[in-house]
Amino acid sequence: MRMSRRERGEGQMGCVVGLIILAIALFVAYKMVPVKVKAADLKQTITDEAKSAGSHNDDKIHDAILAKAKEVGLPVAPEEIKVSRQNSEITVDVEFDVPIDFPGWTYKWHQHYVAQNPIF
Repeated sequence: MRMSRRERGEGQMGCVVGLIILAIALFVAYKMVPVKVKAADLKQTITDEAKSAGSHNDDKIHDAILAKAKEVGLPVAPEEIKVSRQNSEITVDVEFDVPIDFPGWTYKWHQHYVAQNPIF
């Protein structure tokens, strides 16, 4: 009775390739997840500040968002935060790029958050 290579347990190249792909996915997640958590934290602050527009002026909202970005370590420049009020509605617009370093290259992850709320 002849056994094929598969039946004898040889030919584990598929397993090696699968492990390499898994290692790459874990490395990308290791680099991206902390940045996503920081960005979600900043997005929540932007939403909260837009909701409190009735009690805060534009400069206070701008400064609170900038302080939160610095606190979580995101590269948001003051000119990338735009706060505007029109017809009893506030719009907070924040747009920035987050550089994420990988071996051999840097990925620029573009973020754009807009929060609109009525002013009470």
